This record gives sequence, structure tokens and C-alpha cells, in this order.
Amino acid sequence: MEIEKVEIHTETISLGQFLKWAGAVETGSHAKELIQEGGVKVNGVVEFKRGRLLNIGDVVECEGAPPFIVAGSPK
Repeated sequence: MEIEKVEIHTETISLGQFLKWAGAVETGSHAKELIQEGGVKVNGVVEFKRGRLLNIGDVVECEGAPPFIVAGSPK
């Protein structure tokens, strides 16, 4: 499965915000539920904290969506 690039306009973004920004979930509560159930991996490791800060280059995988890579906005 091809990795989808998702550009952010800051140096970091929280996991919960990223899932919404990428379109993987519709609401923050859905992101929280998905994360708490162990349905999200960051760089291949299951992550249970929605406040986890992501950096450019991190790969996020979640149930029901293609993998995403956190990308910086073009300058």
C-alpha cells in the first residue's frame, strides 16, 4: 500500500490533530477512541497517547486508512 503524504504547517502536530487533518477520522472523539483501542501505530509501534507529538518524517498507520507520512509544507 502506498504511503500518503500529509503536509503540516508547523514543526510538530499531536497525533489526534494529525488524524483529523489527514482525514482518517472525522472527530477528535473518534481519534481518541481509535488510539485508546490500540488502532494506531507511529513508526511501527502502537501508540496510546493522542497528545503524542509527531515530527516530519513520522509514519502513521491506523485501521481503515492508508499509511500516512508527516511532511513539511513546501517553502
